[in-house]
Amino acid sequence: MRIAFIGQQDFGKATLEAFLARGDTVAGVFCKPEKPGEKPDALCAAAKALGLPVFQFDKLTSPEAEQAMHELNADIGVMAYVLQFVPQSLVNIPKHGTIQYHPSLLPRYRGPSSINWPIARGDTVTGLSIFRPTDGLDEGPVILQKTCAIGPDETLGEVYFNALFPMGVAALLEAADLVVSGQHREVVQDESLASYEGWFRAEESKINWANHVDQVYDLIRACNPAPGAWTELAGVKVSLYDCRKHVARRFADVKGKPGAISKITETSIFINAQGGTIEVLKLKPEGGKKMSGAEFAQAFPLHTA
Repeated sequence: MRIAFIGQQDFGKATLEAFLARGDTVAGVFCKPEKPGEKPDALCAAAKALGLPVFQFDKLTSPEAEQAMHELNADIGVMAYVLQFVPQSLVNIPKHGTIQYHPSLLPRYRGPSSINWPIARGDTVTGLSIFRPTDGLDEGPVILQKTCAIGPDETLGEVYFNALFPMGVAALLEAADLVVSGQHREVVQDESLASYEGWFRAEESKINWANHVDQVYDLIRACNPAPGAWTELAGVKVSLYDCRKHVARRFADVKGKPGAISKITETSIFINAQGGTIEVLKLKPEGGKKMSGAEFAQAFPLHTA
């Protein structure tokens, strides 16, 4: 098939390479423009290295973008990790329209941080959807979905790179075959089940130690490796990464107030939450490098409850 590709970053690059590896033709690649001093986008760099036509429009709503898409004469459009707004007028140009990847089980968790939120809320299952993009955010009819478990200790990075990333690449290939062959089925999303979640940024990733230890631990997992769940220790803003959860069996087992440091060991720091403690194995002080909990305790004056 002849593909018009829209995307960015490593997921876009891996998907592009997967289509090419099986013999499909990529007629052109649309990538967002790079800002001065910005690290080159992985998909854009790969497409240029392969000698593919690359288009970097400030807005995909422009007449120039539509003209470029028309000239590609593509069988299908493929959207693999896209943050630019792509209008309906553009996605309808390829012969069989366009398909898009979204890392949640739509209509739940529409929005840009759809992997973080289910982990932060303690969900045990997530997945991905391949759908028809519309002018509404993640609202188009679904072509196929795949599910995967969220393990009790899995982080954002593990769920994405071990499951949603490789599953997503394979699902886009599968969906493209179904659409081009006319064997696909489109299911309209049930708006009564829909939820939208915004960006998971600094305010959302701040730790409230008064929450139950389960909630604190889920938040830390949901922010590892990015954006990093954060708190203050010894007057220093720190982001927490590798941690363990210890649920108290009795009220007396938690000594000190929520947020207090209950113990410092040779490898870690223990911080109180409601109903247990979080053992911090790796953290990163603002402006510094990642270090072990013990290294942080040696570098900064910490006091135990």
